[in-house]
This record gives sequence, C-alpha cells and structure tokens, in this order.
Amino acid sequence: MPIATPEIYAEMLDRAKAGGFAYPAINVTSSQTLNAALRGFAEAESDGIVQVSTGGAEFLSGATVKDMVTGATALAEYARVVADKYPVTVALHTDHCPKDKLDGFMRPLIDISLERVSRGLDPLFQSHMWDGSAVPLEENLQIAQELLDKCARARVIMEMEIGVVGGEEDGVVGEINEKLYTTPGDALATAEAVGLGERGRYLLAATFGNVHGVYKPGHVKLRPGVLKELQEAVGAKYGKEKPFDLVFHGGSGSSLEEIHEAISYGVVKMNIDTDTQYAFTRPIADHMFRNYDGVLKVDGDVGNKKAYDPRSYGKSAEAGMAARVVEACQHLKSAGTKIS
Repeated sequence: MPIATPEIYAEMLDRAKAGGFAYPAINVTSSQTLNAALRGFAEAESDGIVQVSTGGAEFLSGATVKDMVTGATALAEYARVVADKYPVTVALHTDHCPKDKLDGFMRPLIDISLERVSRGLDPLFQSHMWDGSAVPLEENLQIAQELLDKCARARVIMEMEIGVVGGEEDGVVGEINEKLYTTPGDALATAEAVGLGERGRYLLAATFGNVHGVYKPGHVKLRPGVLKELQEAVGAKYGKEKPFDLVFHGGSGSSLEEIHEAISYGVVKMNIDTDTQYAFTRPIADHMFRNYDGVLKVDGDVGNKKAYDPRSYGKSAEAGMAARVVEACQHLKSAGTKIS
C-alpha cells in the first residue's frame, strides 16, 4: 500500500531514527508537484512524506474557491490513486497550521479522519502539524494537549513546534531573534505537558536557528547542538535515549555537515519546499526563454502550439523537481532504504 497505514508510518519513523537517516517531507501545491515528489522518491528508492501547507491547500482548491479543507482532501484522494503506481511508501502530512487556522484546516481534517476510522478505514492524512510558535509556550502546550488527544483517536501523528522558525511562509512571519533557539526548559515543559508518546505519538519541531526561505551564508547561524542538549535534558529526567522524534524546518542553504549532525541527534523528518519550488520553476523559465516566439503570438504571428502546450514545459518541470527530491533523499541518507 503506497500510502502508509498508521502502523507503516510509525515503522517508517522508527526505522529512520534507528538507521540514522531522515525522510524528506516535500511540500506540494498541485497534482504535478505531487507526481514530481513521488517520482523523486521512486528514483531514489526512498520512502517519504508529502505535505501541504494552508496556502498550498487553499491553492489546490482553486483560485476562486479558496477552501483549505477542500484542497487538502482533494490532494489526499488524488494521491491515493496515483501513488499506487510507484514502488515506494509515502505518508501524507499537513504543514504549519497556526492558531487562527485550526478551525478552518487542522481540526476539520482530523474530524474527517475520525469519521473514516469509525468506518474501518485509514485516516485521510497520516500526520498534521500544529504550529503554536506564535503564542506563549503555556498556551501552545495547552492546545497541543487537546489536539494530541484528538489525533490519537483518529490514528494520526501530531507534529508540534516549540521555538520559532524565522523568515516567512504562507504569510506567517517569524522574527529572527533568540526564540530561534529552543531551550532545554521548553523541551522539559513539552514532555511534561504532552508526554513522550504514551498519550499519543508526536513529532517535535524544535528550533536551532532555522529560517524559512533562502538567505545568504552567514545570515543565520544554525546550532544543531541545541537538539543534543534538548534530548539529553529530557532523556536524563525520563531515562530514555533521544526521547523526541525531531523535525528540521527551514533547512534551505544548510550544509551537509549541519544536516547530518541534526540527524544524529534524532531528526527523522526534514521539510523541503524552497529548493524544490526553484527546481520546478527553473526548467519552465528556461523553456520560455528558449521558445519566446513559440509561447507568445508576437506581432500577430500564430506562435507554436507545441511550445505553449503546458505539457511541453510541465514535463521538464516535473523532471527538475524530481531530481531535487532525489538529491534530498541522498543528503538525508534515506536513498535506498524503502520498506517494500
């Protein structure tokens, strides 16, 4: 079953942590970028995670509909059909959901999964992210408790964030300040509030200088050692080695050394968006520049239908993004580790 069951998803995460690798979590915004992600995973012989943000889900529903739940549901249903043709297993995930969008995105999607599970089906998505980084930690954890309970009943894994990822994504802006670095105290408070898996499994996006988007080298300082400190502080209290399943956000421009160090501290998932967006768009730009007179009806000419047929440049875009997904799998050491 190419779309992971809850049990297979848990196995995927366990294998990553034990094997010292992480899964690329590829943000998609269309059927074509989904196909590119699936193709990349297959070519790398890696299982993986496909995810959609609030903005991506709204876009998927149509520019005039703008309904996040409709777009996310459509993506999940489409993925179930096309993923069956690829020899890898993928999990479906929803990305950053801030407090003001919980009632219009994450909660309704969990409700859909609860209804599906009541009928003996698998949940619609395998995991959802609650992003409480913009609210005080105490409120973040209170909401996380409620959502974790609901996710557990829906057989869904929750992802949550403590600390702040800087930069901008889908209109949410994180300031670049000391909150980019999660503290051991934050981690201990998290373990106390939501447990370490006994109340429901969750992934933790702890920040260590992460920033969304692309920045010149030296603009932001990543400190992967922060993750080690968090794991050790909580592990010492609860007698558990690497108690958290960690997520790496805002990794564009990170060095391989930084990525591999983060994985060694328990990172099992790394979000990939900015880099794959560029890898998808770059071949389209190349096509337009090379076929300028064909894609435009210049000076009353008729153009070239083969040049402006979306399939002509769409194929190149899919191939370009798939190649970047393969590269991500290689960087995260998941290439060649597929379950099936």
